Amino acid sequence: MPDTQATICAIATPAGKGGVGIVRVSGPASIQIAQSLSGQTPTNRVASYCAFLSNEEEIIDRGILIYFKGPASFTGEDVVEFHGHGGPVVMNMLLKRVLQLGARLANPGEFTEKAFLNEKIDLLQAEAVADLIDSVSERAARSAIRSLEGEFSKRLNRFSEAIISLRVYIEGALDFPEEEIDFLTEPDIRIKMEECLQQVEQIIKGAKHGNILNDGVKITIVGRPNVGKSSLLNRLCKNERAIVTEIPGTTRDIIKDKLVVNGIFITLSDTAGIRESDDLIEKKGVIRAVEEADNADVILVVVENGQKIAGELVFLKQFLPNNKDVVIVYNKIDILFSEPKIDVDNNGVHSVYLSAKTGEGVDLLETVLTKVAEFESAEEGITLARERHVQALLAVRKHLKQSLSALIKSQSAEIIAEELKQAQQQLSRITGEYSVDGLLGEIFSRFCIGK
Repeated sequence: MPDTQATICAIATPAGKGGVGIVRVSGPASIQIAQSLSGQTPTNRVASYCAFLSNEEEIIDRGILIYFKGPASFTGEDVVEFHGHGGPVVMNMLLKRVLQLGARLANPGEFTEKAFLNEKIDLLQAEAVADLIDSVSERAARSAIRSLEGEFSKRLNRFSEAIISLRVYIEGALDFPEEEIDFLTEPDIRIKMEECLQQVEQIIKGAKHGNILNDGVKITIVGRPNVGKSSLLNRLCKNERAIVTEIPGTTRDIIKDKLVVNGIFITLSDTAGIRESDDLIEKKGVIRAVEEADNADVILVVVENGQKIAGELVFLKQFLPNNKDVVIVYNKIDILFSEPKIDVDNNGVHSVYLSAKTGEGVDLLETVLTKVAEFESAEEGITLARERHVQALLAVRKHLKQSLSALIKSQSAEIIAEELKQAQQQLSRITGEYSVDGLLGEIFSRFCIGK
């Protein structure tokens, strides 16, 4: 269990030199530490300019002292911040002095964990703090702010209330059988269950969008040798990330880069050309290409425009997984003087005609990638989500479907009630109302020390 009575401290600003550095302290001994280090009693929410003193009363630094009296603070405890000059030596001297005065060094994420345990924020908002810090695009940052402001939590709480309403009715019928409430024949119960299923589908869709904003999309480029895979990587990344030559098979290993397209964080992988070969190294390159495609969210299959495309696609398909989104890229339109365009076949597979060499049509590919990632029609108000949120929501949907199935089949009320209970518990795990220490430890261990 977390030590809620400890006074913790940490440098809250990034390592390195800067104009200002901050040492943050939270806990019951914060005010005494501030008095000993500054020689004065700080006033709540008033910035005081003062000297920071060593044990021998020598001046370590001069800066700003700010005191936030609990519970009206980020952690819900007394919090003190020492704002000094942002050099690593000065910051470490201040931190060392605070440790001498009775604080201990904070664990990763412990300030935010205290805020959660003291009910200043829920678990979703706590995770949003780290997501905001780690944002890789403006869209991700705005979504993290919405989660931090509680938008996602409020939506889940409203959904939870709908499930609770169902549980109250059904469990009431179980507790008072003498009332002879035959809820199995009540049409409103089935309607409400179906409405809950519709709600969770919408929430899952939004959470998946948020998870993409948070974790990004993994895209792998595959194709025959010398069709322009590396040129496409360089064009999308806007730098010479991969070596491009006229010699087939130049790329032997996986080359990766990260970029942001229309607000979506993408990890892009270039792979070895897929072909039959007796070369041991090239064979290993093909194996790695297939493995990388298997781990991707989207596969860009690059073919050379003008070739016998059907045969090429049949050949490549035998190496690729079947359960992935695929975009076919017809490259080298500059050779045939073709126009850039987008086609969509009867199965919804997108094809983009472009030139990685000249850049024509690359903007169309970026549009298609946004669409394939289901962001084109995503509402601007989506909030950041994590994989654990998506998995919990999928479990909620499973239990709701099972409860509806039990209702339709006129199974026992106990089965329906238990499925609804399981659905609510899975939902509560997301916000932290129902959680375990192992889950909290896993979440907060990924935070930076000063947060």
